Amino acid sequence: MTVVTRFAPSPTGILHVGNVRTALHNWLWARKHGGRFLLRIDDTDLARSKAEYVDAIRADLAWLGFDIDGEERQSARFALYEGEFAKLKAAGRVYACYETPEELDIRRKILLSRGLPPVYERKPADARAPEGVAPHWRFRLDHETPIEWADMVRGDQSFEPKTMSDPVVRRADSSWLYLLPSVIDDIAMGITHVVRGEDHVSNTATQIQMFAALGAKPPAFAHEALLVGTEGKLSKRLGSLGMDGLRDAGIEPIALAALLARLGTSDPVEPVTSLAPLIEGIDFAHFGRAPARFDEAELALLNQKILHHTDHAAVADRLPAAITEARWNAIRPNLMTVAEAADWVSVFDGPLLPPPIEEADRAVLAAAAAAAPGINWDADPWHALTGAVKEATGAKGRTLFLPLRRALTGRDHGPDMAEMLPLIAKDQAVARLSAV
Repeated sequence: MTVVTRFAPSPTGILHVGNVRTALHNWLWARKHGGRFLLRIDDTDLARSKAEYVDAIRADLAWLGFDIDGEERQSARFALYEGEFAKLKAAGRVYACYETPEELDIRRKILLSRGLPPVYERKPADARAPEGVAPHWRFRLDHETPIEWADMVRGDQSFEPKTMSDPVVRRADSSWLYLLPSVIDDIAMGITHVVRGEDHVSNTATQIQMFAALGAKPPAFAHEALLVGTEGKLSKRLGSLGMDGLRDAGIEPIALAALLARLGTSDPVEPVTSLAPLIEGIDFAHFGRAPARFDEAELALLNQKILHHTDHAAVADRLPAAITEARWNAIRPNLMTVAEAADWVSVFDGPLLPPPIEEADRAVLAAAAAAAPGINWDADPWHALTGAVKEATGAKGRTLFLPLRRALTGRDHGPDMAEMLPLIAKDQAVARLSAV
């Protein structure tokens, strides 16, 4: 069996971290098993679906590195839905209903007041249809067949259909709701595994019977715990945290993938530099039932750790030309984002504003200015310079190293000076030491 997964966003807004996590896990599962990952644009809501959101979804998946093996759009598949709907109608598995929302709400309140579950009450088969009223349509659940499946995350699941309302699958204006077209598409597209949030568990319960009614075996299901914020609950911030914002903040796509791949699992989050380890490690048996906490501070820290191991070639197209491979290797342990590399161009090549000099540092800097012109810049100039200054002044430790770092880089902290100094031209270094 070829594993086939799908990501099915609605183009009514941008992708946020929650649905990117869903896309990631579907993509990882397909790639681990040598299968196919499909994109299905769920655009049955023609009024709210927008082309720019479709383009943004594709762009975000490409940025994340999730290549797709095929794409479908529900708006192009209405004829398929009509045909399958007609089969269900002929078999008596969908039926017309005429209640208004207000009528349903009143009946729901009556049932609750009697201590009864607010389950939709089917009308008799011979009930008269009101004139001039377009029906909406419900799927008739088989009350005699228990609904069961082995969930890859939640374990064995069981629902009693007698306690469930027959779901509405089509509105009175003939537009489609989510449930039935999704099942029809999963059958037609050969989907073998559906990975989605636990908020879809009740949907799955009804869809299990829809698969059966259409003569198809349901796919395997994995319902993951939802993402929550650091405060431990669903957050508006998570629902609005799009890829544009993360890109603007300098977050690398591999950092986001590395975090989202492991949140909610028993596996550690690791600073990987490619998707390969994440593909190898995806295992739904490691996912727990507790909510998965998403922390932007943890993401930023992971991003920093990943940059410390990122090769120059992977980021060269986003770096100033002055940041060569040697310079990148020197500064990357001090970067939070790739964009910060540009701040180091002036450190290497100038212009660099001389820092204020403390009186206690003047002797060290004067000795350095005198020694620097005679040092061989191709043979460990930092240790040669500090050795000469130490011998001339007796300075050591912080009183030796900090004034030299400040004069040469304009900063109190930074990369190892033994690695940095050879990357600053000798005449630049001599001029900086002499200027102070």
